[in-house]
Amino acid sequence: MRWLTLYARSRQAPASLAVVVTSAVAVWALARIGGGGPGDPRLSTIVLAAGATAVSVGLGGQDLGLDRTAAIRWMPRRAAHVLLCGVLVGAVLLAVQTVSGQPVSPAFVVRNTAGLMGLVALGAACCGQKYAWMLPFAWLSSSFVIPPATDTATQVLTWLLLPPGTATGTWTALVLAVAGTAAYAVRGPRR
Repeated sequence: MRWLTLYARSRQAPASLAVVVTSAVAVWALARIGGGGPGDPRLSTIVLAAGATAVSVGLGGQDLGLDRTAAIRWMPRRAAHVLLCGVLVGAVLLAVQTVSGQPVSPAFVVRNTAGLMGLVALGAACCGQKYAWMLPFAWLSSSFVIPPATDTATQVLTWLLLPPGTATGTWTALVLAVAGTAAYAVRGPRR
């Protein structure tokens, strides 16, 4: 179990967990002051995006050369790391929403968490761990300013805010999750 503790510390897991919980509580507190209504998907999406960007710092160690030359198999560990971070981010949101009494669809949380973690993993593989947060942040920002429409291209761009049963949103999140996790698991973080 000592290797798991060392791995968590090297990936800044305690600090990331603190930021995930703090951001979820802060958005919940702001929503109670007068943000959106109980069915507003934007607040939940902001919490998930903040959590995904917080855990993105752990997608690379302090020495990328050491990670690449280690005598262990990194592919399954990288994929498990992305999946566990996604579970953590989604669980924190569901816990905060349950405590606050604000309903949120578990399907919405699973879909958006999977897609955002895929974007973070893709960002780490393409841009490096320091800039892994850029892809989910850019996608979230664009989905807030693009007006909703029924055409497929617009739905792909605004999948984060679509209702949970929308096929376009589900497929977009699934493709991002699989592609991002696979790219990160195979390649690792960019130098």
